[in-house]
Amino acid sequence: MKKPTKSQMLNFLGVNFGCFLFAFGVVVFRNPNNFASGGMSGLSLLLSTFFPGAHVGAIMMILNVLVLGLGYIFLGKKSAAGSVYGTFALSGAIWILEILIPLDGPITNSHFMELIYSVFIPGFGMALVFHCGATTGGTDIIAQILSKYFKWKVSISLLATDILIALGAGLLFGIEAMLYSVLGVFLRTFLMDSVMENLKTRKIVVVISDKSLAIQNFITAEINRGATIHKAHGAYSLREMDVITTVVTRRQAIRIQQFIKNVDPAAFITISNSTEIIGQGFDRFD
Repeated sequence: MKKPTKSQMLNFLGVNFGCFLFAFGVVVFRNPNNFASGGMSGLSLLLSTFFPGAHVGAIMMILNVLVLGLGYIFLGKKSAAGSVYGTFALSGAIWILEILIPLDGPITNSHFMELIYSVFIPGFGMALVFHCGATTGGTDIIAQILSKYFKWKVSISLLATDILIALGAGLLFGIEAMLYSVLGVFLRTFLMDSVMENLKTRKIVVVISDKSLAIQNFITAEINRGATIHKAHGAYSLREMDVITTVVTRRQAIRIQQFIKNVDPAAFITISNSTEIIGQGFDRFD
């Protein structure tokens, strides 16, 4: 059996930690306040009112099995298979935490503060799961089915599904719970986009320096990154110089800046952001 790479191990740990964060936010902050802020966890919370004593995680597990079956039928084997691990990891984590942390109600008297935590903790966890290349299935699969057969955008289908679940909170838990749930849906959407963008951000560093060789060696030997070198003529000096371009993480960009400052304080450096880098050497946890 082929030994997992470091990147694969980090992705696996990231998926599980993301599922734990999501489950913790749901069990401690979302469920006790009846915030049905969309997703399969929200739908499971609504259905739990019809099955007193049943754990939300157990209901979520059953629903996810049914949804995975629908995904297999309508989207194909490959699409459904990609959601299997995340689906059961998340449902299982919620079920276990419900047993370990039994709560009869909110832990504070501030519903708004608990709404913030119920959005931010699961939102960050879910963004981490997505960043690691996994998915938790659930309403994502339903949204993909709607998109395939009704030609809706997946994002619109997902938002519509979540809003319907949030509105259901009004019928079962009252208007206040519904308003908080709808607000939670929009906050979660905004948070997911923001966190995903930040997780994917890389720095494009362009350097013009008389110490080109030393900088190239530092990038390849110390930073362990590649670089592209091309010749350019200065419009003012009319000199031909090397232009070094490399793509690195935030921390690596700081190290490069510090090194250049020491070897060539007169170097010209530009640094810009990129949220999508595709190619060899850029795994999710690089």
